[in-house]
Amino acid sequence: MAKHSVVTMPGDGIGNQVLPEALRVLKSVGFDADYIPADIGWECWRNEGNALPQRTIDLLAKHKLGLFGAITSKPNKEAQAELKPELQGKGLVYYSPIVTMRQKFNLDICMRPCIGFTGNPLNYIRKRGDDDYDEPRIDTTVFRQNTEGMYAGIEWTNPPENVRAALNSHPKFKAFASVPGPDIAVSVRIITRPAARRIVTAAFDYAKKRGFKGVTICEKPNVVRETSGMMEESAKEVAKSYPGIALWSTNIDAQLMWLNKNPEDCNVIVASNLFGDILSDAFAGLVGGLGFAASGNIGDEVAVFEPTHGSAPKYAELNPPIVNPIAMILSAVMMLEHVGENDKAKRVRDAIAAVVQEGKVRTYDMMRISGGAKAISQGAASTIQMTDAILAKLK
Repeated sequence: MAKHSVVTMPGDGIGNQVLPEALRVLKSVGFDADYIPADIGWECWRNEGNALPQRTIDLLAKHKLGLFGAITSKPNKEAQAELKPELQGKGLVYYSPIVTMRQKFNLDICMRPCIGFTGNPLNYIRKRGDDDYDEPRIDTTVFRQNTEGMYAGIEWTNPPENVRAALNSHPKFKAFASVPGPDIAVSVRIITRPAARRIVTAAFDYAKKRGFKGVTICEKPNVVRETSGMMEESAKEVAKSYPGIALWSTNIDAQLMWLNKNPEDCNVIVASNLFGDILSDAFAGLVGGLGFAASGNIGDEVAVFEPTHGSAPKYAELNPPIVNPIAMILSAVMMLEHVGENDKAKRVRDAIAAVVQEGKVRTYDMMRISGGAKAISQGAASTIQMTDAILAKLK
């Protein structure tokens, strides 16, 4: 019997191309696991009216560990139109399966490492003078609260009377009191103190483990006073238990400006759901883009690891596939670290680093050329060739 069981969920589009490559690497490095395929994504929605079937939920509840590829999401009207005819008009609502998964299993800690590989032609370069450049070493991990905030899913267009009455009780809502119901949409941003403390604690624990000197809380408490205020208050309380680690505070807008000035100054950033999502994509852009962006969704019992890129349907049918599998492979590395297989994780990460630094094998994104059927003829490596190069460095 294998030591681990992993639920594999390729999902949609390029998820079906990159997840098998991650499994090739895991098998090559000697990870002792059984892989259990599970259904998820757009076809499940179209045929069943549910993008995350109960059978997949049951598998995750049983095995506790998941690898996820990518998902296709569309606006509600388009989603409704693509349902099988017999399912249309039944009040079914499309919900993102990864968001549902996070909430179902309380995968409230999201880790998104944005770490540059030496020699990556996509790395951020800073101009120092007319002919003088440097390439700062970026080693940033964003800790994103994963289940609350603007992604809690509590929204209305044309709010019901009881909600409208509650809104009317707030003096600031007077400016909207005369707006007809169908013309007003409301999203609720919810922050709870226990969840805020948990994500901040995870960030401080990581900073302590890595030997970093500080944690940055990135919010907007000068405007979003109650919710961002609670995040910042929680960070100050947690920081008292980590006397050797400083707590810095930045506003989300200012942080994005500083991102392009001194990105190496921040090693650990913690933020609420939406702000963490924005920050992690912004930092990923400095270390190669979404082809290098991995993430872990971690709860008390269940953990699911995924690249942060989408399903990229325009590339899904290309043969050979051309997308960069490194983000998916790095997500598998995070899974290895999560289950204590640190030596294997280091071997894979070192192999990726060696391929990137050597520069002989590069996918189309690393060559800064357009993706498409012509990419291979222009010298780009295929998805499989990139994995082959990583496997060669493992031996």
